[in-house]
Amino acid sequence: MAFGWTYGFQAWLARRRVSRGRPRARRPVALPELRLRTPMVMALLITTVYSGGWVMVLRSSLPVPNPVHVEQELSCLALNIYHEARGEPGEGKLAVGHVVLNRVEDARFPDSICAVVQQGGFKRRWRCQFTWWCDGRSDDPTELGAWEDSLFHARRVLWRATEDPTRGALWYHADYVSPAWRKNKVEGPKIGRHIFYAPRTRG
Repeated sequence: MAFGWTYGFQAWLARRRVSRGRPRARRPVALPELRLRTPMVMALLITTVYSGGWVMVLRSSLPVPNPVHVEQELSCLALNIYHEARGEPGEGKLAVGHVVLNRVEDARFPDSICAVVQQGGFKRRWRCQFTWWCDGRSDDPTELGAWEDSLFHARRVLWRATEDPTRGALWYHADYVSPAWRKNKVEGPKIGRHIFYAPRTRG
């Protein structure tokens, strides 16, 4: 199975070789093991190279979206974890993933994972929500191990197999910077090298 994933990764990488400019079209990572067909399931079995086995995610009456849509959303989520948190511990990767899902569920942000990850940056470089998306550099993963790890954590977040360690955060920044926007947010936990923030409630 590891050989197949390595070959698949290389083939996927070759297909995504495009210019370094912005904007540009993106193709989702092909993940054939996510061909889920039943509309409602009690347990999802998700293959993962990271653990060398199966991860069972238990959720009652969990709706399963279109498999093509799942692949696209998983690809976007994993890319964001890879670029934003591949040097972070497992909890830090999960935290970054949960921020994306928290934004999807918040009316102030787009309503899909890919739209949240790719928000901004089409007209001006560096004017996006996640810097890697609009920095003008290639987004192709170059570290196979880190990419597989990002996919593993993205699956866990996407299928709600973990609790949200950020406690509902919508923003975060590295602990070595102090952006001005943080002043009107509620500071939350520090996980790895990131500090997370939730919106202030009106009262």
